[in-house]
Amino acid sequence: MSLSRKISLEMGRLSKDSQISRPERMIITIAEIIQELLKAHEEGKDVNLNKLKTRIAAKYELETSPRLVDIIAAVPAESKKILLPKLRAKPVRTASGIAVVAVMCKPHRCPHINMTGNICVYCPGGPDSDFEYSTQSYTGYEPTSMRAIRARYDPFLQTRNRIDQLKQLGHSVDKIEFIVMGGTFMCLPDEYRDYFILNLHDALSGHTSHSVEEAV
Repeated sequence: MSLSRKISLEMGRLSKDSQISRPERMIITIAEIIQELLKAHEEGKDVNLNKLKTRIAAKYELETSPRLVDIIAAVPAESKKILLPKLRAKPVRTASGIAVVAVMCKPHRCPHINMTGNICVYCPGGPDSDFEYSTQSYTGYEPTSMRAIRARYDPFLQTRNRIDQLKQLGHSVDKIEFIVMGGTFMCLPDEYRDYFILNLHDALSGHTSHSVEEAV
């Protein structure tokens, strides 16, 4: 029996049951999205993935669409070569062969505030702001900020979590370029900066280094 036929039978069986739980409906939704993508491939048609996800999620009364990483994880092994290139999020991120990983240093008061007592309008965050757990130049609601906060600004965890996420989204992570964000990294003590850079490289190599020179 073909994969599409198996999916159709399973969806037909479950759709007759009015007591389907949300996780089950999410599984059905993901299966149907994959089925639609395979059908479109066979017919040589282009598909708007976002519209497809929204339509099928609404069909099964889900308030949110399934995550791309969950769809990718559910793609059968025999269909990965067909679907993964279509599902890869923002392929331009790694089109050059280099994956960009943005990380944030810990929140730190800008020296300008210490010297003048004034905060620049274009720096909304920092320890003195309403967003006190954010870095100086950010509010804490940006994607990179939220990843950093979840990792408690640990550079090792920020790097590993982001690389794992990029891999799940189908990107190559053989070559990495770091962007250190936050706005006050160069104002932090040398010891912290060395610790930060050391852990970025250790997160890539899996090695536990004792100095920046060893890590690099």
